[in-house]
Amino acid sequence: MKNKVAFVTGAGQGIGAAIALRLAKDGFAVAVADYNADTAQQVAGTITRAGGKAVALQVDVARRDRVFAAVEEARRALGGFDVIVNNAGVAPSTPIADITEEVIDKVYNVNVKGVIWGMQAAIQAFAAESHGGKIINACSQAGHVGNPELAVYSSSKFAVRGLTQTAAKDLAAAGITVNAFCPGIVKTPMWEAIDKQISEAAGEPAGYGTREFAKRITLGRLSEPEDVAACVSFLAGPDSDYMTGQSLLIDGGMVFN
Repeated sequence: MKNKVAFVTGAGQGIGAAIALRLAKDGFAVAVADYNADTAQQVAGTITRAGGKAVALQVDVARRDRVFAAVEEARRALGGFDVIVNNAGVAPSTPIADITEEVIDKVYNVNVKGVIWGMQAAIQAFAAESHGGKIINACSQAGHVGNPELAVYSSSKFAVRGLTQTAAKDLAAAGITVNAFCPGIVKTPMWEAIDKQISEAAGEPAGYGTREFAKRITLGRLSEPEDVAACVSFLAGPDSDYMTGQSLLIDGGMVFN
């Protein structure tokens, strides 16, 4: 039986790598897409050595043409296209008074435009395969509740949540579901960078930002990337077929709706 195909952006490290590995374990052929070609190749190699099917692709998700080209390359190389996970993101610390046009452009080009380009490319790929599919976007608990020191990042994730809801309504007739996953504080290089920036801004040593945010986690521990990957596994699989327009919180109980 032919493997279903999943395309994951930002898959060279952190949450994206965990998602790629989990979907491969679930039986997907995986396109491991990342800005860093070397890390993408490392993750793809891990999948193939374990007996799975994967291809590594270098892509800048801020570039619409590059996203379309990478999705088409994945579709042809892996023999289909069923799921896209628009996971790539950036999260600089941005106190309100320090926000610049450059920071806004950097964050929105990746976190918002990258999601839009990914959805558009997936729509085209699903049509080429003559079936619907699943679009899964990376949101955040910061897309449900504004986070201090993260104004631009939080606003970008609120935008992703709105895009997810709108796309779900627009694309349902084509057999496409659109959902999002919303992590909390995850042990990744991205969070280490956020912690460093927040701690320095507060005049505190590294780890201060993590300790302050962790006080809000009901389950009392930071998330592992694999916790988030398990949520994406559900969204990519058949058990979520009757779900669309939702942004699932997988944050250990930081935000309650």
